[in-house]
Parts: sequence; C-alpha cells; structure tokens
Amino acid sequence: MIILITGGIKSGKSRRALDLAAAEWKPSARNPVSFIATAERLDDEMKTRIMRHQEERRLLAGEGAMPLIEEALELDRAIAAAGGRALVDCIPLWVNNLMYYGREEDFSRILEAFIGGMKDCIVVSNETGLGNVPFDESTRRYNLLLAGANRKIAAAADRVELMVAGIPLRVK
Repeated sequence: MIILITGGIKSGKSRRALDLAAAEWKPSARNPVSFIATAERLDDEMKTRIMRHQEERRLLAGEGAMPLIEEALELDRAIAAAGGRALVDCIPLWVNNLMYYGREEDFSRILEAFIGGMKDCIVVSNETGLGNVPFDESTRRYNLLLAGANRKIAAAADRVELMVAGIPLRVK
C-alpha cells in the first residue's frame, strides 16, 4: 500500500506518518521499516528538528525498528535500498535539495524511478498552491516542481490524506 500524506507546514504530517506506520506495519527489529530522510543538517535548527524526529521514531517503534536512510537527492536509490518499504519524510526538502545542488534536470528521472520502486510506502509532502503566487521566479519554479511531484505520487498512491490542524482528511 502506498500512502501520501500532505498538508501545510506543521500540520501534523510527520506524526501522522509515524502513527500509520506503527498501526499498519508494526515496525520492530524483526519487521523493520526503513525511514528515508531527505533533510540535511545545515544549521542548528535543522539539527534539533532531526534529533527530535529520531527520538520520536525510537520511542514509537523501538530501537532498530526503523533503519535510517539519509538521502538528500537520489530517492530512487534510497527506495531501492529500502526494498520498496519505507516512510519517506519529506518530498519538499528533496525538491529543495535538487534545486540547491543544481539537479533540477534529474527531477523527472528520479521521481519516476522512486514511484516505480515503491511497494509499501508512506510519503510525506507539503501541499502547495493554497496561497498566493510567489513574487520570485525561483520560488514559483519550486512550487511547480513540488506540485508536480505531489500529483504523480498521489496518482500512484492507494490512499491520500490531507492534514488540517492535526486532523487527517481522507482525499483518496
């Protein structure tokens, strides 16, 4: 089963993904579910956020239940390494990383291979397009890439949920 969880920033997407993984797959050291993290430790705030998420996973699933795969760019390789079974957090940072490292031309190839490699997967993304049109070209390009990724992942997903103020709304 492939599940996409989307919503606004800090709407509860990551926690929902962890709760679903625990309920649907019951990760344990004998039944691990890989956690694919796209964030990089570029500043103190992100380091703190990453440590908090790691502690949440450890408390929820236990030691060794969610092996960590840190991959900022090559999501296709990460999902292959996970055997298609993973919680992926998050697509917006992956798109950001592609742009930051000048790899936009690889977007479609990596995305298609990633989607093709998913088996049991929960994917976390941010919903874009609910606000205004950004002033600068770079942010508009980012929004277009993220929206494209969301549409393609949603089309492949068995289930899509939109998080609103910590409450999941079933979309598909």
